[in-house]
Amino acid sequence: MTGRLNSAQPYALGLFRIVIGLLFACHGAASLFGVLGGAAGGGTIDAGTWPGWYAAVIQLVGGILVLLGLGTRAAAFISSGSMAYAYFKVHQPEALWPMENGGEAAAIFCWAMLLFVFTGSGALGLDRLFASRESGGKEDADAKRTPVAA
Repeated sequence: MTGRLNSAQPYALGLFRIVIGLLFACHGAASLFGVLGGAAGGGTIDAGTWPGWYAAVIQLVGGILVLLGLGTRAAAFISSGSMAYAYFKVHQPEALWPMENGGEAAAIFCWAMLLFVFTGSGALGLDRLFASRESGGKEDADAKRTPVAA
């Protein structure tokens, strides 16, 4: 059983990356373009306002890059930092716990993105496709089979 689960781990990680990237990009698109309910109850964020507009751009671009698995580690690092900033500057001053201060999404996105910094894109990402092209299609066989230790 463990062997099967370990062999499916890169695919589960890739699927997790796709879902988190999509949700993160949707969060940014809602703030920037007013789609999917918009920002804070139905509007958009004024262009150039600090920190909301910049956070929304990071969410949209970072979410798309993570969704595609392109530059995953760098995009996830910046996205994770953005969410840490959002949590500690916007939510945490209101109350200590995320359930009390409305910061659950910021906390979850922060930790999920930080996970991608260490694990990479998993399967189904463009990072892996480009890495195999650069190496002439001869990826290390051990790297393909070695699961990410959790």
